Amino acid sequence: MDSGNEKGASIYSPLILKIYDFWVLGISNNYAWGCNTENILLNHFRQNMAAKHLDIGVGTGYYIDNIRGNSNNITLMDLNQNSLTAATQRIGSHRIHHTLQHDIFTQLPESEKEQYDSVSMYYLLHCLRGNMHKKTVAIEHASQALKSDGTLHGATILGKGVEHNGLGRYLMKIYNKKGIFCNLADSYEDLKIILERYFARVTIQQHGVVAVFTATDKIDNLDSPLKRSVWR
Repeated sequence: MDSGNEKGASIYSPLILKIYDFWVLGISNNYAWGCNTENILLNHFRQNMAAKHLDIGVGTGYYIDNIRGNSNNITLMDLNQNSLTAATQRIGSHRIHHTLQHDIFTQLPESEKEQYDSVSMYYLLHCLRGNMHKKTVAIEHASQALKSDGTLHGATILGKGVEHNGLGRYLMKIYNKKGIFCNLADSYEDLKIILERYFARVTIQQHGVVAVFTATDKIDNLDSPLKRSVWR
């Protein structure tokens, strides 16, 4: 079944990936979203990356390339093969256990479940189709990849309940219109709800219009009262 995520993923051509770091991690993060890449996002990634790691939505491989001591047992997952190729080349194939071209809205292969000490999702959620309620499935599948004591961490650009500056409003309008983003209804509160559906301990810090999150203590019982009542 088509999740609709292919449209957003398809933008990442080899040419776009060559300018991604400059435009997204440099210009946009500093001047549109108010969240410095190195001081905030890379530091957060470094603090939470563990020995056996799964990165979902790999971009150019910037974060893992700049964190060399944490892990050489890395799996890369993305819907776009261009991103997987670029990230593997940048990080180094000797550090990559394997790559997986996969839509996070669909069930993970059994071989990927309960395998990882940490899972990262940086700038992925705001690209996925639907509101936060629909994006719950992405968090569910990410949680299934983690060991019971594993950590999910990431960041996403919010569209609701935040004050964008002029450049941010312009980019939000263009990106949502083109299907690159789908985050006009994404709020801090709804992000917290979907994370707490699958994890007992959730921390979210807002930097500019970016929510930077960490979730631990996975809730294994899918029939728990917490999970049943979240969206009622």
